[in-house]
Amino acid sequence: MNVRNVLYVVLVGALMLAMVGCTTVAPAAPAAEAPAGEQAAAAPAGETAAKTYADLVVGYAQIGAESEWRTANTASIKDEAERLGVELKFSDAQQKQENQIKAIRSFIAQQVDVIGVSPVVETGWETVFQEAKDAGIPLILVDRRAAVPEDLYVTYLGSDFIEEGRRAGKAMSDILGGEGKIVELVGTVGSAPANDRYTGFREAITEFPGMEIIASQSGDFTRAKGKEVMEAFLKSYGDEIDALYAHNDDMAIGAIQAIEEYGLKPGEDIKIVSIDAVRGAFEAMIEGKLNCTVECNPLLGPQFFELALQVVNGEEVAKWVPSEEGVFFPEQAAELLPTRQY
Repeated sequence: MNVRNVLYVVLVGALMLAMVGCTTVAPAAPAAEAPAGEQAAAAPAGETAAKTYADLVVGYAQIGAESEWRTANTASIKDEAERLGVELKFSDAQQKQENQIKAIRSFIAQQVDVIGVSPVVETGWETVFQEAKDAGIPLILVDRRAAVPEDLYVTYLGSDFIEEGRRAGKAMSDILGGEGKIVELVGTVGSAPANDRYTGFREAITEFPGMEIIASQSGDFTRAKGKEVMEAFLKSYGDEIDALYAHNDDMAIGAIQAIEEYGLKPGEDIKIVSIDAVRGAFEAMIEGKLNCTVECNPLLGPQFFELALQVVNGEEVAKWVPSEEGVFFPEQAAELLPTRQY
């Protein structure tokens, strides 16, 4: 082979090597991009997945079982938790604030996702609520407010108790024609509904100088205590009493027993307006023993757990989520009683 042929072979070989080099390098670009693609696919897995009801662990510090309303409220919370598959840690405080505080601290120790509480009274919560906040556990007030800074709870689910008091006062003024002596059965001293229903009622009747509250005392939201206090009112004032305003139906029903035992006719001799709209109140209206009940809806389970899930997943919620409620009179009672769930 002459020199020219040798050079030709060498040149061809070099060109072939160059071409092979290009083909081996070309796939390198996609290979270099692959890790970036893998990172993009893996990113969502690295994020905190949104919780579902089945993942949710909720601690609930209930007041107790002082009334038909509270019994219905507890049933709504428990039944909805079971329906949704939520893990519910439930505590009955038996009307004692110290028991509710212990329950909240227990929930914090158990690292629940969210805490619900119906505060038995308005004051005395700031320390334990701060403990929950420091632990990163959101807290929802249910049915009753607490006198704490707004940053210590995420939302309040429940009624406008002042408005309930106003509605009761408006109904009472209509029933009495703007004149009469009234006795008042107050709820648990220091509780939000007792404080606000007291205030709202007085706001509503202030324009009627002929309406006078001659006695006001706590019946602690219970039927037995309501009966006991009404007996004392009757002993002190007797036939002077034109009407009774009770902060809940259970106290009103207890008072009805006292009035009957005294020899007077509840609903006639003594007009009665109360708050809650439980089935017992509708039955009393049908019997002509109660003149009006203002609704306070206890069936808060569905709304509570919906809020709990939203809060745990970082969604924004309103600071106050109000309940929808009405005012009922005897002429409606028979028709509506079969539809009442509590």
